[in-house]
Amino acid sequence: MERQLALVFLCLVSSGLAHAERMALPAELWDKPRSAARVVAQPLLQHSVAELLAHPAARLLIHHGGSDESISQAEELRAWLIALAVDSKRIELNTDDNARSLNLELVGITVENKGNP
Repeated sequence: MERQLALVFLCLVSSGLAHAERMALPAELWDKPRSAARVVAQPLLQHSVAELLAHPAARLLIHHGGSDESISQAEELRAWLIALAVDSKRIELNTDDNARSLNLELVGITVENKGNP
């Protein structure tokens, strides 16, 4: 089942979205119990994974606040991405005491290589 969800996740990703420096995950993601299907449905995660797949040198930073809840959310998101076939070496957690929500940042993608793996 996880393998099928990973394949669905990879099929759903779209690299046509514009790249942003940092983008916040919606707080609603944490309001209900998470499932692979719910994580896969997040457009920001779809975009981030598509960019990671298109750019082998890219990494995903998950910026989170310093509270226990924020750290737990970041660790849970990292675990979901790994379970959905993202290489753990390409995901980093970063504490940002000013963060009010989880923010994703793609690094290692330049204008010259954007859209060209």
